[in-house]
Amino acid sequence: MIYPDNFEQKIEFQKVRQLLSEQCLSPLGKEKVEEMCFSTSYDEIEPLLFQTEEFVRIREEEDSFPADHFYDMRPALKRIRIEGAWIDRNALFELRRSLQTINGIVAFLRRDEEKTPKYPYLLSLAEGVLAFPEVTKKIDEILDGFGQIKDHASPRLSEIRRELASTMNGISKSLNAILRKAQAEGYVDKDVSPSMRDGRLVIPVNPSHKRKIKGIVHDESASGKTVFIEPSEVVEANNRIRELEADERREIVRILTGFSDWLRPFLPDLLDSYEFLAKIDFIQAKAAFATLTGGVRPSIGNSPQIDWVEAVHPLLYLTLKKQGRKIVPLDITLEGENRILVISGPNAGGKSVCLKTVGLLQYMVQCGLLIPLKENSRVGVFNDIFIDIGDEQSIENDLSTYSSHLLNMKFFEKHCNEKSLLLVDEFGSGTEPRIGAAIAEALLDRFNRRHSFGVVTTHYQNLKHFAGENKGVVNGAMLYDRHEMQPLFRLSIGNPGSSFAVEIARKTGLPEEVIARASEIVGKDYIDMDKYLQDISRDKRYWERKRDEIRRERKRLEEVTLKYETDLEAINKQKKEILAQARGQAERLLAESNARIENTIREIRESGADKEKTKQVRQSLREFKEKIEPVDIPEVKKRKKQKQEHTVSGDNGQPQTKPLAAGDAVRLTGQNSPGEIIEISGKKAIIAFGMIKSTVDLDKLERVSGNQIRKEKKSSNTRDLLHERKLSFKQDIDVRGMRGDEALQAVIYFIDDAIQLGMSRVRILHGTGTGALRQIIREYLGSVNGVSRFQDEHVQFGGAGITVVDME
Repeated sequence: MIYPDNFEQKIEFQKVRQLLSEQCLSPLGKEKVEEMCFSTSYDEIEPLLFQTEEFVRIREEEDSFPADHFYDMRPALKRIRIEGAWIDRNALFELRRSLQTINGIVAFLRRDEEKTPKYPYLLSLAEGVLAFPEVTKKIDEILDGFGQIKDHASPRLSEIRRELASTMNGISKSLNAILRKAQAEGYVDKDVSPSMRDGRLVIPVNPSHKRKIKGIVHDESASGKTVFIEPSEVVEANNRIRELEADERREIVRILTGFSDWLRPFLPDLLDSYEFLAKIDFIQAKAAFATLTGGVRPSIGNSPQIDWVEAVHPLLYLTLKKQGRKIVPLDITLEGENRILVISGPNAGGKSVCLKTVGLLQYMVQCGLLIPLKENSRVGVFNDIFIDIGDEQSIENDLSTYSSHLLNMKFFEKHCNEKSLLLVDEFGSGTEPRIGAAIAEALLDRFNRRHSFGVVTTHYQNLKHFAGENKGVVNGAMLYDRHEMQPLFRLSIGNPGSSFAVEIARKTGLPEEVIARASEIVGKDYIDMDKYLQDISRDKRYWERKRDEIRRERKRLEEVTLKYETDLEAINKQKKEILAQARGQAERLLAESNARIENTIREIRESGADKEKTKQVRQSLREFKEKIEPVDIPEVKKRKKQKQEHTVSGDNGQPQTKPLAAGDAVRLTGQNSPGEIIEISGKKAIIAFGMIKSTVDLDKLERVSGNQIRKEKKSSNTRDLLHERKLSFKQDIDVRGMRGDEALQAVIYFIDDAIQLGMSRVRILHGTGTGALRQIIREYLGSVNGVSRFQDEHVQFGGAGITVVDME
């Protein structure tokens, strides 16, 4: 139930209807816009939202959807239901083109019918819609590509048009002969040619010579300097043309009548097809409006609830957008123990806009329209929406402003229940403040006992106290900047707001003596309480920011901890695999060595210790030893080779460090840049670092292998390349207008480069739209190890249309 009767006018829904009508392609869709109404059925609302969301995707992703020739042919089809009636040529041409559009839409939706349908809710609308290829074929036999009746539409029409063309050709020849003769005799100017008057071919002649040419004068020019004469030689021929034209019209009517008789049995199914076209036009208009306002399909439940994140008033959004201004979104929750929100705050602070936003968006979603808010918002279904806003005084009905409010409250109290949404602006105002506030509190208590939902705006302190002391009712405040002395238009739920009456009065220039006297009248306690409310509001905003910072930091620490635990687990697993591999290699080598030694001993014994044979067996054993040495663990072999490069054996057999000599590659201990020894003098050496020479103590040098020099050189080149790429790297990427897979690929490359170059923060511009592109990108970001967190950009710099990504 909707109350009052002018509910749509109060929430300005008629403007939404007007904008929807402007998006329609034909009267078919406009008719559906006018028929659109409030629904309380979850089973009706959900398909309507999905259908519109699917068409938003079609608008964004598809180029082949047929969007031309949306004609309303229902009036023309209904006229030919009467026997003997016929469809005119223009209507027949529009019928063919609109049927082609219907056939194209049905084919588009059914193209993936055998697989998983891409647009299942729109496909369900196409069930039972006939294609009528035979009708299109029949029309093509009658009309050409420009909508004209073909010469061969019937044998009789072909005969008439041949004779008509022949007669016209004869008249043209006769006229040209007469005209040339007249021009030769000087009766007619040289540049004159035959023209048409009243469907008859005539010759333009100067009035002074009109007696020189025998015939009928049909007309004269506006200036009177030219008369148009039909020569007597072609009068009969022109009469014949008139007869043939009449015969042609009768034959065309006969053809169209015959077609209409043939089409008449198909009329019921044809009308159903145009009903389908009307629904498609209506849905595409809703999708276009959603794109215009940033509407999305929220999560909807079959119970009363409101849990909206960053909801905006669509009409206000469009108005501010034209002015180049940003709208402040609304976060509001009505569910559980916080069903009724009592909003307080300064005048012109946005209380009424907040109330209208709730009413308009809830009404829109229950009419099947997408609404502008975040995708993670939740919307419920209400059976009733009642509103009391504005001045309803009426001289005719003997109603004052307050009386009209009381009549509305009477209706609310009588009909509200747990599935009602009540919207009351300036609750209790319009009469003596104390009794008005008391009645408002009593009604608020009654609404709360009925478990109704609602948004109430007020300045009364007793209603603020009631909201703070009773479950089911919660305070809300429209925030105000005390330093700038201007409203912030932001809703904060949990604490009452101050009216800032003293501050606003002072800002408007009211004398300070008047303000001081007013403060004395209300008393110090009242003024102090208002200041306490302001301080509470300020402190709440501060601690909310702190809480968000702590939450983000905690999330980051959890992610880091999880990453380290995952890495440690992977290292332990790899360690176990390496040890198991090494153990297996060692066991195989040991078993093979034992077997080879046993074979060697057996062969020596069998040969009777023959020297030559023993020598061969020992040589075979040595070859086996040399063979298995390279099979050692690669890491051990590598370290052994490095050790051999850096050490030589001394006289006593102990390894010693090879002394440095001129030409050796070295570097300073603890440094990376290599140099070459030019000369050694005692305990010092002259080192060339590129073009620079320096004398350095030998004990401060360490040898550098050729591999290490090449590695350092390659590392230096890599660092230079990375530095150059970092300087040219742009920290923003714009993927608006791309398809989902294209945008994701671009983002993957972008994030990989950002991680490689060590960027701390980047921004991804994806727009709002349906939110599908944003969701795809954020799902990918959630799987990237190098990304610490991501969030919406500040509302002043793009809000939900931009994702800010912080790197680890």
